[in-house]
Amino acid sequence: MSTVLVPLADGVEEMEAVIVIDVLRRAGCRVISAGIKTRTVTASRDTVLVADRLLSEVQIDAIDALVLPGGAGGTEALLADERVLAAAKRLYAAGKTVAAICAAPLVLQAAGLLEGHRFTSHPGVRERFTSGVRVDERVVVEGNLITSQGPGTAFDFALALVARLEGKPKANAVAAAMVM
Repeated sequence: MSTVLVPLADGVEEMEAVIVIDVLRRAGCRVISAGIKTRTVTASRDTVLVADRLLSEVQIDAIDALVLPGGAGGTEALLADERVLAAAKRLYAAGKTVAAICAAPLVLQAAGLLEGHRFTSHPGVRERFTSGVRVDERVVVEGNLITSQGPGTAFDFALALVARLEGKPKANAVAAAMVM
């Protein structure tokens, strides 16, 4: 069973956070949602989410994958949090999965992880990228990086994560059970 960290900040895109957390849990992953400032997070459409714990309470060495949901405000908060950048660098260097959707690949860029890699993001932030090779695909798996475009690709993104962490047969089983 893989342990996955999903940091949450005010302004997070709720579909990207909730769909990813839900699908990974359906696959049997241990998902830790962690508020970067408080456990109660107000998402981009004023949905209130309650994180499992605070980011300061998470042991990064026990994490198998880091998943960064987007949303403009949430992404800016993740970009400003040195702990998130450090976790992305540390997990990537250890060969663990680091993933981001929507605007959150900007966090991967800030952590220096996109250089020499293909990735995707929300079209609205494409001009902000100065490293890596941005492509217009729903989901891009490149080494131990996984990126995706936005709320409409959240299920594809989550299932790519399941395939990576728990195997393609598990991803297929979860997709079938959800009638995908």
